[in-house]
Amino acid sequence: MLKLISILLLFISISSISVESRCSRGCDLALASYYVWQGVNLTFISEVLSSSIVPFSTLNFDPILIYNRQVHNKDSVQAFSRLNVPFPCDCINGDFLGHVFTFSVRPGDTYDKIASEYYSGLTTADWLQRFNSYPPTNIPDSGVVDVVVNCSCGDPVISRDYGLFITYPLRPKETLNTVLTQTNLSSDLSGLVQSYNPGENFSSGAGLVYIPGRDADNSFRPLKSSTGLSGGVIAGISIAAIVVALLLAFGIYARFFRRRKGTTLLSTISQDLPAEGGNVYGSKAAESTAAVPASPGLTGITVDKSVEFSYEELAQATDNFSLANKIGEGGFGAVYYANLRGEEAAIKKMDMQASKEFLAELKVLTRVHHLNLVRLIGYCVEGSLFLVYEFIENGNLSQHLRGQSREPLPWSNRVQIALDSARGLEYIHEHTVPVYIHRDIKSANILIDKKFRAKVADFGLTKLTEVGSASLPTRLVGTFGYMPPEYAQYGDVSPKVDVYAFGVVLYELISAKEAIVKANDSLAESKGLVALFEDALNEPDPKEAFCKLIDERLEENYTLDAVFKMAQLAKACTHENPQLRPSMRSIVVALMTLSSSTEDWDVGSFYENQALVNLMAGR
Repeated sequence: MLKLISILLLFISISSISVESRCSRGCDLALASYYVWQGVNLTFISEVLSSSIVPFSTLNFDPILIYNRQVHNKDSVQAFSRLNVPFPCDCINGDFLGHVFTFSVRPGDTYDKIASEYYSGLTTADWLQRFNSYPPTNIPDSGVVDVVVNCSCGDPVISRDYGLFITYPLRPKETLNTVLTQTNLSSDLSGLVQSYNPGENFSSGAGLVYIPGRDADNSFRPLKSSTGLSGGVIAGISIAAIVVALLLAFGIYARFFRRRKGTTLLSTISQDLPAEGGNVYGSKAAESTAAVPASPGLTGITVDKSVEFSYEELAQATDNFSLANKIGEGGFGAVYYANLRGEEAAIKKMDMQASKEFLAELKVLTRVHHLNLVRLIGYCVEGSLFLVYEFIENGNLSQHLRGQSREPLPWSNRVQIALDSARGLEYIHEHTVPVYIHRDIKSANILIDKKFRAKVADFGLTKLTEVGSASLPTRLVGTFGYMPPEYAQYGDVSPKVDVYAFGVVLYELISAKEAIVKANDSLAESKGLVALFEDALNEPDPKEAFCKLIDERLEENYTLDAVFKMAQLAKACTHENPQLRPSMRSIVVALMTLSSSTEDWDVGSFYENQALVNLMAGR
């Protein structure tokens, strides 16, 4: 009976996540109506509405041009017109639909200027202040601002004929009719547009409205069908859900415990996991959020953006978990490739003894969503514990740095991978409440996609901590070589644990060496990578010793100054005193600075950069 109660508690715990959710997932595309003010060009628009900071030389105008056939010359955009700019529409923390852009602050910038000019009214100064820690009167010139732009994915209650929407900032003297004309819609659709924007005054001259948009082929994109249940639907049928949960519990009890007599199914998984509070996105975050359809073909009982799969389906997708489909092995189980319901996936098969890690990862990845965090598709609790993730094509960073069959990573890719990983960690450290601490950051847990962009993975050891709370001793987990002194000796946990491990990863990117370097394959003569670099960087003239640590496979396709700066950043991250390590936000800013570095080696000029000096000093 106690086992059965444990199962019910598991389902209640998971179901509570769904009830709190305001959206189940985002959609692959939305359009932003950008009002072209005098003097702006396509380069600037592409820069501010890019999902990450990219140099001008790599900007691609084609995605914008295909939605703006009226633009015949990319070097000349008509002032006081509007452009539809495509961007992904994400479900942010299960609370509202939007996308987070990043903007490099320029001298004299204010929240109002960023919102009204640079982002042409797609956001507001108040909205910027909500999602950034900088006070409005003191935004640093070298800072980076998160810019949240809301979006819509459609509403099946209103119509299934429209699945692509324009986020349209209203301007003075506009009316519903002028908006329809501007977006190339017939006046016959005025009632439909008003249905998507209930209570909105189109003549107010301010605010956002959501308008059905046309795809690149000038046709309306239909709303994708959904078989998953959103949080609101689950809340609305709570009585039926309880009945289903009971039936599932008895079914699992009958099938699982008879098959594995004496094994406890997740009976103690919650005791180490404090209940999460709200998130940084408050209940007033977005007044216009539509019910979002699940991915086509994904059916079953959803756990807030996740799907419950059957054992039979997973076994069939992996050829009974054959060795031919095995693509990895971790501390808590093996990982298998699968083609599941038409989508490539990676399935982690975990032993029952890893029940705490299973639920920890399930809880984190059903709540936290970011471009640089691996996406969870679903789970299964039959026979073993299974987590189903998106398939990341290019393996992990450790394989790229040290795998004999891999081409050497160019320096530019290494910097981008560092920046992507830092952004993922910054998100879980600073944009969720309580914050999450990964506790097992290492090159093997940083996955690389086909475009050589990075995603942080493996959240089985993730721990929650209240902002501002004192760190508490905990059982020692993680990987030797990545643990900071205060954690290895006393079990103290804080976000600076991840910062230290990230510093080790930076050293790996430079040297391609393991976190623990063995001399002649002898563990007794091994030395930590942190110690190796500290010895080199503490030399009176570090150049010669430092150059010996740089990955030979890079040959000379890098600037020595840029590599040295990354090493100095890694040194700051691995400072013995956790209070003197930089935050992940500061690390992101520093890496963005380093990514554009073209200077030659000059130790003196590096130390003259006051922003980075402050960073290294932990300020």
